[in-house]
Amino acid sequence: MANDGAAEKLGFMERLAQGPVICAEGYLFELERRGYVQAGPFVPIVVLDNPEAVRQLHIDFARAGSDIMEAFTYYGHREKLRVIGMEQVLESLNRQALQIAKDVADETGTLLAANISNTNLYEPDDAESHRKVRAIFDEQLGWAADYAPDLVVAETFSFAGEAEIAVEACRALGVPMVVTMAVHREPVTMDGLSPAVTCKRLEDMGAHVVGLNCLRGPDTMLPLLKDIRAAVSCPVAALPVPYRTTEAAPTFQSLRDPACHCIPDDRPFPVALDPFTCNRYELAEFAVACHAMGVDYIGVCCGAGPHHIRAVAEALGRTPEASRFSPDMTKHAFFGSDTAISEKYKERRALL
Repeated sequence: MANDGAAEKLGFMERLAQGPVICAEGYLFELERRGYVQAGPFVPIVVLDNPEAVRQLHIDFARAGSDIMEAFTYYGHREKLRVIGMEQVLESLNRQALQIAKDVADETGTLLAANISNTNLYEPDDAESHRKVRAIFDEQLGWAADYAPDLVVAETFSFAGEAEIAVEACRALGVPMVVTMAVHREPVTMDGLSPAVTCKRLEDMGAHVVGLNCLRGPDTMLPLLKDIRAAVSCPVAALPVPYRTTEAAPTFQSLRDPACHCIPDDRPFPVALDPFTCNRYELAEFAVACHAMGVDYIGVCCGAGPHHIRAVAEALGRTPEASRFSPDMTKHAFFGSDTAISEKYKERRALL
């Protein structure tokens, strides 16, 4: 099992130079759906409790076309584990996640990415919070260094200042860094900067790829990506959530479902977003639009399934292993056109 060109095992920047790189994210939501992660805390204890489930999802994403196996350490940092009273497993969780991702990357010819993320501790005017954030990043990156990652992903930052601390910390790994911001309802960071200005600052600090991930769906992320692409000279990243966000509700946290009256707090986020889910064709369309504007680090974040990643890969001209099972409606019992299908059943399609 391997992706196209896996035998070459090109480095991350070399792959980007040749064309789009695909990165599957969304491990938290997918493993929550499969019954291994608790919504709310969203801490990846599954890494220790059910490592085989994490390994299988890595494999599923690799088969679907992801070029990167991102270690499932998102929200696996000290602050999140403190909240649930499990700081004692912090190192073992991080090391296990890195090893699982590394093993699958080695088996599939994909790249291993270390991962750090928003800490929910950062406050712009609190120097002590900055120190704590940096300590969290240094801790996780210190463990990651032992697994020789091909790149590091620093993601889902609402504050430009926290992302800048991440860049400073990531330099120690000596590998390419992808740094992505998460933009809430207002199209600015929590510390008041536009995404384009923020990404330019991150590029100037040494980030190799900058861009956006999470919170916004394809339709409300694309306009921000255009400004970022115009502002920076480095590669740009785009990893939306696969939900139909709108101008009125630009993030999946702001969506409301008037057709349903039994959702707690009247908020579909995070576990009642099903009616808003983008289909695979919409994610394919997003990937094509990104590539056309020069955005070539493309993926899908919270809510992504392997079918979304396969659609992205196929839209970008790939034929991943999972394409063997891409839809073929010519052989459908009613809608098929194949000569092997009963003509009487074809005639009955109008009754369906």
